Amino acid sequence: MFVFGNLFSGAAYVLKLLLDLYFWVIFARSILSWVRPDPFNPIVKTICMLVDPLTYRISKIIPTRIGMVDVAPFILMLIVIFLEKFLVGTLFDMGMRMK
Repeated sequence: MFVFGNLFSGAAYVLKLLLDLYFWVIFARSILSWVRPDPFNPIVKTICMLVDPLTYRISKIIPTRIGMVDVAPFILMLIVIFLEKFLVGTLFDMGMRMK
C-alpha cells in the first residue's frame, strides 16, 4: 500500500510545482499588460497563449472590468490558489494515509 501512498505524494508534489509555475506565468502576464512588449517575442507569445484563453472565459462569465482595470488575472490567480490548497492537500493527505 505504501507504493500508492508514494504515488499520491509524488503526484501532489508535481501538481504543486505546476500550479506554482502557472501562478507566476499569470503574474507575468498581468505585468506585461501594463507595458507594451513586442508581440512577436516568442516568450510573450507563449505567456499570452497560456493565460489569455482562461482569462477570456472568466471575462465572459463574470464582468471583470472595473474602470480600466481587468481583474480576470486576479480571479484566475485565486482559482489556482484554491486548486493548490484543495487538490494538492487532498492528494498529499491521501498519500500520507496510505503509507
